[in-house]
Amino acid sequence: MKFTKKYEQYLRGEREKGLPLVGLKKLKKLLKACRREMERQERIHEHVEIGETSASIANAESNKCDNHCDGSCPVCDGTFFPSLLEEMSAVVDCFNERAKKLLEMHLASGFKKYLLWVFGKSSSHSILIQEGKDLVTYAIINSIAMRKILKKYDKLHHSTQGQAFKAKAQNLHIEILQSPWLCELMAFYINLRKSKVDNKAPLELFGDCSLTFDDDKPTLSCYLFESMRVDIDLTCSICLETVFDAVSLNCGHIFCYMCCCKAASVTIINGLDVASLDKKCPLCRREGVYSGAVHLEELNVLLSESCPEEWEKRRQFERRERIRQAKEHWDFQCRAFVGI
Repeated sequence: MKFTKKYEQYLRGEREKGLPLVGLKKLKKLLKACRREMERQERIHEHVEIGETSASIANAESNKCDNHCDGSCPVCDGTFFPSLLEEMSAVVDCFNERAKKLLEMHLASGFKKYLLWVFGKSSSHSILIQEGKDLVTYAIINSIAMRKILKKYDKLHHSTQGQAFKAKAQNLHIEILQSPWLCELMAFYINLRKSKVDNKAPLELFGDCSLTFDDDKPTLSCYLFESMRVDIDLTCSICLETVFDAVSLNCGHIFCYMCCCKAASVTIINGLDVASLDKKCPLCRREGVYSGAVHLEELNVLLSESCPEEWEKRRQFERRERIRQAKEHWDFQCRAFVGI
């Protein structure tokens, strides 16, 4: 079954929940309208070449929709991209908000957990797993829909504007696969699925999530439709080890918290929120990505249980480093206070 049919089946179930979605069918209609306009203009151009006046030639050329879509096509530039941008923004905002609430509910402890129970906002184990699974499916299937329609756009217009739009989406933080909450939900699902619960996803869209170690390199994977797969590399690009106390920057790249602090030229005591805006991500070199970095608590739980010996070694090392930095920090503060 083609992706479009699978996506339409998925839409029928999700519309009942009121979730925003990528209008794949509507966007395809826009592209079809653009193709018809291109064919009409090509026919006009052929008639012009046969023997029309120079004035007709100039008029036909001015109205022609260029196959390379250089920005003069009102169908593509005036409707297609703004519509896709609006839909993807709504999808990402909805996904991030729901994922954050779900994880906060699961990680709640003490008095906060008691309040959730009193006001009836806490959910059973099986319900949490199903919600996490549904959200992962929601994120990945909408991301695939966006990539499919942009690929179709580039194929129709023989252009690279679809690829350029993907780069723009990353800069605007509306590329859903960059969301730190996707990685957290995948880890959340693996952490919770250990219990024997009935988790069959509707339409069998959801395959499975898994954490694998290939040559000691960890990868978090998720499967859809038995053929579509998303892989997240969990190797820190700074220390080249499995991420420890993992954080995700605003650009979506994942590093160890201590490595991030070193890259941002801040101490562990002060944290990433005080990092200068001109500090860049070690991978993509984008600026201003440290403020608002997300601690991946579920991922840390998953890794600590998957490789306990290595995790304990890293924990002991980082504990000594944190104590050293804390001592240096407060020594400096004391000297500054007494004027030494």
